[in-house]
Amino acid sequence: MAFVEEIRNAQRAKGPATILAIGTATPDHCVYQSDYADYYFRVTKSEHMTALKKKFNRICDKSMIKKRYIHLTEEMLEEHPNIGAYMAPSLNIRQEIITAEVPKLGKEAALKALKEWGQPKSKITHLVFCTTSGVEMPGADYKLANLLGLEPSVRRVMLYHRGCYAGGTVLRTAKDLAENNAGARVLVVCSEITVVTFRGPSEDALDSLVGQALFGDGSAAVIVGSDPDISIERPLFQLVSAAQTFIPNSAGAIAGNLREVGLTFHLWPNVPTLISENIEKCLTQAFDPLGISDWNSI
Repeated sequence: MAFVEEIRNAQRAKGPATILAIGTATPDHCVYQSDYADYYFRVTKSEHMTALKKKFNRICDKSMIKKRYIHLTEEMLEEHPNIGAYMAPSLNIRQEIITAEVPKLGKEAALKALKEWGQPKSKITHLVFCTTSGVEMPGADYKLANLLGLEPSVRRVMLYHRGCYAGGTVLRTAKDLAENNAGARVLVVCSEITVVTFRGPSEDALDSLVGQALFGDGSAAVIVGSDPDISIERPLFQLVSAAQTFIPNSAGAIAGNLREVGLTFHLWPNVPTLISENIEKCLTQAFDPLGISDWNSI
């Protein structure tokens, strides 16, 4: 038994996981939020819905977003009009676009992170890929590993359909991998293209309209590892603690359903209230074990 414990201790890193590099990428096509209502109702052939367009414009104004990058162009929507409809079957063409483009956008962010890290990509031992866009086998992680030319032995984790908590989930996963595998260098990539959720407006789906006003396309990558070699690596942050919790009575508050029309999402109007009434308890649970009560101090 002592022999097994020695092996396990040797397999673990000594220190906490650290962020060693960061990279981001966006598509070329950019839309300014102040112009987005005009753009959205034009490309979805919905300009006759004048009252709904005014409402959408107000949502855009209050979003605090200045500009967004979107893979879908007006030309693509002209070629595939079902994508811009509200309820037209379009999953096949959405999947064709997504499964090709999500790994490519992830590659651009990953290359920037690898460049900042400055070490050979052969030193990447693990790959964690996360996207809400598209599901297939082999997955986007396999495609990305090949696009980057990672080692065949790289250990891959593919996470689909995590939605808004994707970033926290992949960092928590990378922390566990880095701290439990001495010498591990984990490439973590999130890549999102809203082709899967883009759809036209409807008077009966204001929650969908909110999503259309908020979400854009982009990719982010980080390299995570414990016990950094300070002579050749530059740790930016330490991942000290990770936690996850359910908010009581929130089932269905935010939901996504994959259908023939793409990925439809649903938001309860009281989502902000659910968050505001529970955020303090969540912060207390997260920071009390670390002896931190002034959360803004960090």
